[in-house]
Amino acid sequence: MNIKKLATLIIISSSLALSGCASSLQGDTYSRDDARQVQNVQYGTVDAVRMVVIEGTKTPIGTAAGAVVGGVAGSTVGGGKGAIIATVVGAVAGGLAGSAAEEAITKEQGVELVIRKNSGETISVVQQYEPNNPFQVGDRVRLMTLNGAVRVTR
Repeated sequence: MNIKKLATLIIISSSLALSGCASSLQGDTYSRDDARQVQNVQYGTVDAVRMVVIEGTKTPIGTAAGAVVGGVAGSTVGGGKGAIIATVVGAVAGGLAGSAAEEAITKEQGVELVIRKNSGETISVVQQYEPNNPFQVGDRVRLMTLNGAVRVTR
């Protein structure tokens, strides 16, 4: 297998692994562990809505995949002379690039909601933006709390 095919295979498999590990931060998505758990429910009104960016994940997967691709690419430089140095430099550079790529791929559009609860307390919650179900100032919402995590729904 040539180096280009190997690099392509590693990048594709890493992308699939990264997308499979991503968990949803939307208000209407629950993990399997959250199903059938008792949640505390409170009500409130949206006072402010602001678009934010939820940073991407930074796991060893992106770094490792980038390092492998960079190391393989670096090992072909120099035709045997300096190949070890080129391999190490390629692996380091590839690891940095792989880590940055993972973060960029998993970055999400979020929304910050400032909510005045019926109790009078004001809180802020950030969750993934849902373009098909955007929040507006004045919306009545439910605050669903489970194990310290809060999700906002209508």
